[in-house]
Amino acid sequence: MTFETDAIHAGYNSSPNQHAASVPIYATAAFNMESALRGDGLASGEEEGFSYSRVANPTVDILEKRLAQLEGGIGAVAVSSGMAAVSYALLCVAEQGGRIISSTNLYGASIDAMETFFPNFGICTDFVSNINNLGEVESLITPDTRAIFAESVANPSTELTDIEGLSSLAHRYGIPLIVDNTVPTPYLFRPIEFGADIVVHSTTKGITGHGNAIGGIVIDAGHFDWDNGRFPQFTQTELVISDERQGRWESFCSAFGKSAFIQRVRTKYLHTLGAVQSPFNAYLQLVGLETLPQRIRQEVSSATTIATHLQQLPHVVKVFYSGIDKGPQSILREKYFPHGVGTILSFLVDGTEENVMKILDSVKTFTYIPNIGDAKSLIVNPARITHREVPAEYRNTAGISDNLIRLSIGLENVNDLIADIGQAIASAY
Repeated sequence: MTFETDAIHAGYNSSPNQHAASVPIYATAAFNMESALRGDGLASGEEEGFSYSRVANPTVDILEKRLAQLEGGIGAVAVSSGMAAVSYALLCVAEQGGRIISSTNLYGASIDAMETFFPNFGICTDFVSNINNLGEVESLITPDTRAIFAESVANPSTELTDIEGLSSLAHRYGIPLIVDNTVPTPYLFRPIEFGADIVVHSTTKGITGHGNAIGGIVIDAGHFDWDNGRFPQFTQTELVISDERQGRWESFCSAFGKSAFIQRVRTKYLHTLGAVQSPFNAYLQLVGLETLPQRIRQEVSSATTIATHLQQLPHVVKVFYSGIDKGPQSILREKYFPHGVGTILSFLVDGTEENVMKILDSVKTFTYIPNIGDAKSLIVNPARITHREVPAEYRNTAGISDNLIRLSIGLENVNDLIADIGQAIASAY
């Protein structure tokens, strides 16, 4: 099936759901296990089904199947937010004192987690200013390195990542590449096709598309060897997946093979830490997915037009949008993003931070919101809002100054958006 068709139909069979045309919302905490024998089978994993919504829910299960299909993965775990998805994926690979290599050109909360929070659990990060500098990345790989992490399209610079180059490097050393694919969504880019091992999303953004539900997802490509000696947490026996009474002991690798990672995320992280996706939010994300291709096509077209127009405006010093870049980024764009790089862009203005605040306060069609991927067009000052917790040195290398403004382009008429940002800039000087 084509992407457009899968976005509407993948993962859903109406027959066991009372033939409902739309995916039902299973608003229940638990499910009748029907018999002691079936309950034992469900608890041991020997029988498929649902028993408790903290582990799995039919509405959420369909969202997981649909997004796994759209990204080209073998399985997925939906969680309650994008940061839960990032945290679960990184913590799962780096347990027991592992290290992560990551770009500094990331969403602010991701950097804050790796810089100041994960070290409290013995997990540290080696940051690079340019994730596409493969020599610099390789120089940081040690026996303790457990993963390379990057955004396919960086927020807010829209810098593109060489996924194929990074995945080849990672795999030479037996470590996975984890990619946050939130900005382009799987409609514009599918990292697994270029070697990524794990893909995460904040489904709050373009996938939901209407700013009305928080969510995240972890998707497993299913081709990484977790039994290569670097990941003892995948090869140690676990009571939760074993049958102690029968003397049958399993590790995640022995029990699940290539799907060991996604099964461990569900069994150890979702089950234990409990950042559970709400079936109501899963339903809203499924509805959003149905129009994802059409929304993204229009929003990318508008973003390209607006980025080009901004280059001509007084007081705009520089525009950051890889969709119109004519330098080295254009090579990556042609290779990975033939249909566009996404719906966000940023631009630098002259003057002082006071001018920036006047622009933010003067828009009428844009809304001052720290989200992206909404049907409404949004504006924000990253240095003070979305990247406030990022150390100054990392903000500087990513070009995030007090004079930077980020736009998320929605579905309004592009001429109305151009007029609005133009009058806001004019009124600020």
